[in-house]
Amino acid sequence: MQPQANGMKLHNFNSGPSILPQPVLDEAARAIHDFNGTGLSILEIGHRTPWFQEVLNEAVASVKKLMQLDDAYEVLFLHGGATTQFMQVPMNLLDTGDAAAYCVNGIWGSKASKEAAVFGTAAVVSDSADKGHTYIGKDFDVPAGAKYLHITTNNTVEGTQWHNYPSAGAPLIGDMSSDIFSRPVDFRKFSLIYAGAQKNMGAAGVNLVVVKKEILGQVKRRIPIIMDYRKHIEAGSLMNTPPVFAVYVSMLTLRWILAEGGLEAMGKKSKEKSDLLYNTIDTLPVFTCKVAKEDRSQMNAVFFLTDPALETPFLDLCKKEGMIGVKGYRTVGGVRVSMYNALAPESVQAFCTLMKDFAVKHG
Repeated sequence: MQPQANGMKLHNFNSGPSILPQPVLDEAARAIHDFNGTGLSILEIGHRTPWFQEVLNEAVASVKKLMQLDDAYEVLFLHGGATTQFMQVPMNLLDTGDAAAYCVNGIWGSKASKEAAVFGTAAVVSDSADKGHTYIGKDFDVPAGAKYLHITTNNTVEGTQWHNYPSAGAPLIGDMSSDIFSRPVDFRKFSLIYAGAQKNMGAAGVNLVVVKKEILGQVKRRIPIIMDYRKHIEAGSLMNTPPVFAVYVSMLTLRWILAEGGLEAMGKKSKEKSDLLYNTIDTLPVFTCKVAKEDRSQMNAVFFLTDPALETPFLDLCKKEGMIGVKGYRTVGGVRVSMYNALAPESVQAFCTLMKDFAVKHG
């Protein structure tokens, strides 16, 4: 069912929290009133009950199935969002005097590298700031002895994406917050993956961490218990009260992805939607996309009006026509259209039609 306001169809292009599949919303709404016939709300059940353990077990199993991972990896659902992982990763993997390599291809990679510098040396081996982060810098060397290489697989703010992951010669760490489960990739290339759920994987409030166990337990520093991945593994993500509802919505979303055909289906739809939008941008002189074509994100298209004076009229038209969340990030400006898994192709088609109509009037 298409969301509506005052009888007008809405198209949700928010960058996060973002659109969720309608079946997930429907099931979550029912569970708020009565979870699986228990007579209790999902908001009320104990996190150590068999009811929630079943939810957590299915969520973990779905992640492993989608990623095709074996028992060398553990799956955790934690508090704090991806930003917490900026410091939790180096806290667990870097000793004083150790170095890690970071690719800085946008605001989130920059923030992650600065947090790592609190615990060791953060060697920035690739930085695309020279061109406003409009490309992915791929020509770099990882320093010998680096404990890991960190990349942001999709840059939500700037509209770039890694389409082929680097061979690091060191454990590869990925912040996949905004493109996780959007396409088939070899997740086994990574020793640790983290992702905030609020893009492709559920509601805001929970963070997914997938970690290869062999990289843990190598630092001498005392790690606070609540920050130690090993302790969370031992507790099965239940060291403290988890965000029960957010985990539940993630489980439902993962179930939906599998039912829709898995990552092959997600990737096919993602490419179709992004190709349609980028082709429309490139054929209308009123609009311009500064991102290198080979690095354009399939999740977040960032583009501009060729005449800056037309930006406000265009955004006003978008608002009038029910196009939600298309104003660019505050430090970048322009227009941003986010095309996560749950976004229907019809929404992208409607947006492209709006762009063409605007171009006819202002081109």
